[in-house]
Amino acid sequence: MAEADCHSPLVNSYSRLPVTFNRGEGARLWDTENNEYLDALGGIAVCALGHAHPAITEAITQQAQTLLHTSNLFGIENQENLAAKLCELSTMDAVFFCNSGAEANEAAIKISRLFARSKDISSPKVITFDGSFHGRTMATLSATGNTKVHDGFAPLVDGFIHLPYNDLAAIEAVAGKHDDIVAVMVEPILGEGGVVVPDDNYLAGIRQICDKNNWLFIADEIQTGVGRTGQWYASQHLKPDVITSAKALGNGIPIGACLTRGVAATLIQPGHHGTTFGGNPFATRVGLTVLQTMEAENLPARAHSGGERLKNKLTEALHNRPEILDIRGAGMMIGIELDLDCSRLVSIGLEHKVVFNVAAGNVLRMLPPYNLSDDEIDEIARRVADSINELCHDNQAQTTANGSQPKP
Repeated sequence: MAEADCHSPLVNSYSRLPVTFNRGEGARLWDTENNEYLDALGGIAVCALGHAHPAITEAITQQAQTLLHTSNLFGIENQENLAAKLCELSTMDAVFFCNSGAEANEAAIKISRLFARSKDISSPKVITFDGSFHGRTMATLSATGNTKVHDGFAPLVDGFIHLPYNDLAAIEAVAGKHDDIVAVMVEPILGEGGVVVPDDNYLAGIRQICDKNNWLFIADEIQTGVGRTGQWYASQHLKPDVITSAKALGNGIPIGACLTRGVAATLIQPGHHGTTFGGNPFATRVGLTVLQTMEAENLPARAHSGGERLKNKLTEALHNRPEILDIRGAGMMIGIELDLDCSRLVSIGLEHKVVFNVAAGNVLRMLPPYNLSDDEIDEIARRVADSINELCHDNQAQTTANGSQPKP
């Protein structure tokens, strides 16, 4: 793998790994030295159809030859069509388009402020949760329940109450103490927080609490949405007031969407919010093609069945490892929690020619394409298990060299 450039003209905002990919096809990537990898990360939940999907390539090519941008001062047919398809699949009422997940969440927060104004609440609060991640803008990083994301950016945006995740009693407790809460914003599964799957009744309980207190229920489905968990949206059966979506919606083309229902669909009026690039003819043509392709190939169902196969194969391969604390997830969103320092694990994975990342410090996270073949699923499981086994072996050797006993 090539050495990282110590004199890069780029701002030093990422700790980049010493590999550069320059080609992809399906679930496979090739680096600049022509090494082939299996991609179990999908650009962090983005490339749900894999790389260089023919339908997406065709849509990109045709739209680039037709019209890229006009601005939202005019009607955009592709935007109307994509909004209609999203509302059909999610059972929501209306959509605001933007360019990213952070912007979609920013729109949701602004909707909560407009909702507060309609209730004559001057200092509104939104409940969010420890371990959550909602974005890097000032409002969304303030909403995020991770102090590392906050570091260096004080003063934060006021108006967020951070509570423990998967704890309905904690929400009930603050409901009785505050009359200025207007919304709950929650990830159906914590993504950056370590692929944490809540109890079965958790999201339904939040919906009930919101109904009882006249709060908005905002589901941040940037990572779980567009079929990843086996449903179009993991929360849609609970009828959230707002669902935010991005990542897999564009399969690599930047797009975000804030889906709304009921009163939440009526609050933004001309002048309240806007975007230069959001919902342009190009991005919305690609987004519509993504949804049509997933629908035609029944890929949410494949995400469910393929994810179950991947979890089972991983469980079989790693069942004797005491360092494994848990293998969990839903659909093609899987985490392996280890009782080890995982700082080297991604690099070890690259040596085994498999791409994944680590969330929350010790959770190997996989967010692969939905249309993996069974053989690709089995091979990913083998390479991931080999990577974990190597880390565990190295840990045991290091522990023994230091004169202490390795973990049993």
